[in-house]
Amino acid sequence: MRGKAENAHPVKRYPTIAACGLDCGLCPRYYTAGKSRCPGCAGPGFFAKHPSCSFITCCVRDRHLETCGECAEFPCAKFRSQAEYQATESSSYPPARKILPNQRFIRKNGLKRFLAQQAEQMKLLALLLETYDDGRSRSFCCRMVSLGDPATIRRAIARAGSTIAREHIAKDDRRTRARILKALLAGRAPA
Repeated sequence: MRGKAENAHPVKRYPTIAACGLDCGLCPRYYTAGKSRCPGCAGPGFFAKHPSCSFITCCVRDRHLETCGECAEFPCAKFRSQAEYQATESSSYPPARKILPNQRFIRKNGLKRFLAQQAEQMKLLALLLETYDDGRSRSFCCRMVSLGDPATIRRAIARAGSTIAREHIAKDDRRTRARILKALLAGRAPA
């Protein structure tokens, strides 16, 4: 256990990756301002907003791990098949299809390497949100970074920047900026 929160709830050192494998650091609620902001899996204040789950109980509280991918018993019966995660994913975030791949990556390469990769994705997401979020694009940006190819997204950002400069789009015209980026990524957006 990394720390203790009020009421003896475990607090994770790395709440951007959920015990179950969800990519909390790429979720729209993680980037929400105000009371509805999620602090990530078992992060500070998490239990005031969310109930615990069997993954947090087993992985974090009982085994003192950050993710199930670090457990010798992974994958256990708590996990569904990849096909089931594909079939039950919601139309917004979180992309459940990354649960098992994230855990397998952590198992094979270690948590530190996963976090380094995730930090790069979070930087890319911060750039998208800062430059292209028109107030309606946060979920789109999070989904693209979580499930898309970073090189493709970077190329789209470069092309969008060129278009924005060529067309003299004002810095505060986020609606047009978002439209341009979304058009460049159309057909590349993860389903």
